[in-house]
Amino acid sequence: MHSPRSLRHIVLTVVLACAGTAWAAQPEVNTGLPQVRLKVGGHVVTAEVAATAAQQQTGLMNRSSLPENHGMVFVFPRTQPVCMWMKNTRIPLSVAFIAADGRIVNLADMQAETEDVHCAQRDVRYALETPLHWFARHGVKAGARVVGLPRP
Repeated sequence: MHSPRSLRHIVLTVVLACAGTAWAAQPEVNTGLPQVRLKVGGHVVTAEVAATAAQQQTGLMNRSSLPENHGMVFVFPRTQPVCMWMKNTRIPLSVAFIAADGRIVNLADMQAETEDVHCAQRDVRYALETPLHWFARHGVKAGARVVGLPRP
């Protein structure tokens, strides 16, 4: 038979273990990433930099909001085919696929919590996610230049 003190210890251990398992099941939100100020077609966007595979895999997942002139820039180690999706991403986003020279190749609007795949029309070095329709509201189209992109 367990004493009340040891029983409390067992219960507390089980509760903490279960809480840890539930917490670990949720992908961690990228926080504390470096930020850059980008000029996109003459408009400023403050973008968090996702440069590692782990940062890119998490992206903007599990966020509940994104300020209007903020986003995330994905920096790839080389020019390559790039596709994005919105699994576990709670906010709708627009994405610009950007060539190594800083020119936008194409844009796509992405709905929250979907697994639809959105791809660059050719190999790119960067992808910039912003709040949904940000590019359209600012008159930014394919061919526009993005200045201030970080080096891979």
